[in-house]
Amino acid sequence: MSGLLGARTCSSPGEASDLKYPLGTRLREPLTEARFQQLFGDEEQVQELPTEPVGPKLCRMWRRPASACSRPGAWRLLQARLPPLRWLPLYRWRAWLLGDAVAGVTVGVVHVPQGMAFALLTSVPPVFGLYTSFFPVLIYSLLGTGRHLSTGTFAVLSLMTGSAVERLVPEPLSRNLSGIEKEQLDAQRVGAAAAVAFGSGALMLGMFVLQLGVLSTFLSEPVVKALTSGAALHVLVSQLPSLLGLSLPRQIGCFSLFKTLAAVLTSLPRSSPAELTISALSLALLVPVKELNVRFRDRLPTPIPGEIVMVLLASVLCFTSSLDTKYNVQIVGLLPEGFPQPLLPSLAELPRILADSLPIALVTFAVSASLASMYADKYSYTIDPNQELLAHGVSNLISSFFSCFPNSASLATTSLLVDAGGNTQLAGLFSCIVVLLVLLWLGPFFYYLPKAVLACINISSMRQMFFQMQELPQLWHISRMDFAVWIVTWVAVVTLNVDLGLAVGVIFSMMTVVCRTQRVQCLALGLAEGTELYRPLRESHRLLQVPGLCILRYPTPLYFGTRGNFRRILEWHLGLGEGGKWWPLFSIYRHLQSQITYQTQVRWDDTEGDLGMTHAGILVLLPSPILVAEPVRVVVLDFSGVTFADAAGAREVAQLASRCRDVGIHLLLAQCNASVLETLARAGVLDRVTPQQLFVSVQDAAAHALEKLELTGSTICTVWI
Repeated sequence: MSGLLGARTCSSPGEASDLKYPLGTRLREPLTEARFQQLFGDEEQVQELPTEPVGPKLCRMWRRPASACSRPGAWRLLQARLPPLRWLPLYRWRAWLLGDAVAGVTVGVVHVPQGMAFALLTSVPPVFGLYTSFFPVLIYSLLGTGRHLSTGTFAVLSLMTGSAVERLVPEPLSRNLSGIEKEQLDAQRVGAAAAVAFGSGALMLGMFVLQLGVLSTFLSEPVVKALTSGAALHVLVSQLPSLLGLSLPRQIGCFSLFKTLAAVLTSLPRSSPAELTISALSLALLVPVKELNVRFRDRLPTPIPGEIVMVLLASVLCFTSSLDTKYNVQIVGLLPEGFPQPLLPSLAELPRILADSLPIALVTFAVSASLASMYADKYSYTIDPNQELLAHGVSNLISSFFSCFPNSASLATTSLLVDAGGNTQLAGLFSCIVVLLVLLWLGPFFYYLPKAVLACINISSMRQMFFQMQELPQLWHISRMDFAVWIVTWVAVVTLNVDLGLAVGVIFSMMTVVCRTQRVQCLALGLAEGTELYRPLRESHRLLQVPGLCILRYPTPLYFGTRGNFRRILEWHLGLGEGGKWWPLFSIYRHLQSQITYQTQVRWDDTEGDLGMTHAGILVLLPSPILVAEPVRVVVLDFSGVTFADAAGAREVAQLASRCRDVGIHLLLAQCNASVLETLARAGVLDRVTPQQLFVSVQDAAAHALEKLELTGSTICTVWI
């Protein structure tokens, strides 16, 4: 590698300088990959790159866990699968127990009315929301790694499950059902909801077996936030009939939100004044209490339980005023005491609910994993995404035996648990105790609870999801592509439905990634004067360009989707295509012009063939590509940004090597990682490029190129950028 210390440059732009190579102290000879491996590794690894048969490789992968199966290894595996074995011995009883107890009781008090409310959103009787607030919370406390995560009923999942239940078990058109027919309909819907929970849990367990915790990354933050925000609007509209006391069939499928709005507006004259009054008073209490809890969270010792206060007040008011008999106000009714008998969901329903279980499983894992990661980063601990898959999969699978519907972490209750002082998963056990008391003894107290109050609880719990739209201006400032993903996902969720909106959001998000890899710019590099650094020509450096030498950096994976762009860019820069040699210079100039923020004067002289630009009193003349420009004799490809290459991309490099050899261009490859180098070797690139043309860095490749060009006494042009 050559140093550039003490280099002498031309005094004015556009002039030539007597910069000689080497420009400073010569530190060492250029290192090829073969020489580097000979000095620091295995030389045969680069020269021959032997491929290992698949069979022995798989056998070795299977033998590795077996050899690691010892008593310490088994104990570590048990600790990984049962996290309490790891954190319970380190539990600080004096410092954490009170906070976990207070937080658990607070969340449990909220779980009771919220669970019943979300059960109505799922189209099942309210008591099954209490079951879903007990069994999954207990199981996650034993298997989950999120210390501050609160699981149970979640509005988005309840909405998605309710749509599936309504499709699988539609309500008869007559809507005049007897008591027995109503019980049969409820039993069928409970079975359908439990089957959806069973299917989503089984899918998450399958993902755990395959170690697919990395799939959570495909649901980006804009997609998840747009999904929950759009689903909150669905929840709001779906609760309007309950707020107004209207008995309307639930709309499902595409454009269900607009269908529901049209049905509500049409039936508005038949709304119940009593239930409308109850809804208005409930919202008048719940919304300010929510706002107070948010604004004074640092001053309040524990959040105000507005939901349970509203439930008690409404129940007492309905009982003393006989609103259910006088004004036909819909009430919760009798909550069965104890637990339901364990029952395996109907396996015959699984093929029908698979299309619903998959998006529910993905949303469950994405929301829960993102919430757990957020609080893990905040409180300096780590979570295991694959263990989270196991925890939520077992939670949904086992709880489905007790007629529970799909569950996950909840943004509202998780925030409440943290604000109340929760520290570990032990808070979930205290929450289960509160729900257990209601199931065993306190259930009759909720007999006269109006369902309109539960609808108001559903709407008020969406507050944080609605306020996610406030982040849009900041997202626009940070990344307009993420802003577009957010908007497209939100519009798809609102106009279509949650399932299709999620699919549209994920596909659009992935397409933005693919499009950005295809629209990447290949960067032409120049030598920063006085250093050994090669920087893109668009950056604000005084760069040195060597006649006959072209250094290009391709900063994206080389696969079937980018091979065409790779070919076109290389043809332009090397003059191999129809555009000839002048197009790369003009494209570089156009890019530089777009980077200049001050006034620039450009002239193109067709007669003289010179391209020039004047700015800040400096004139830079680019020589005519037709008359003056020296053809490329050596090209260096910097592959440091190529993280992987597939067969199509590797064959494109092989074709490029053949074309360069045919036209007399010496091709050098720099900074290829091991996987890319192995793929190129299998595609036959090393039959056209010798190991002496593979270098460990751009600096080494450029030093070899200068020797190849014999520029020890040549002139190097200085270009001001």
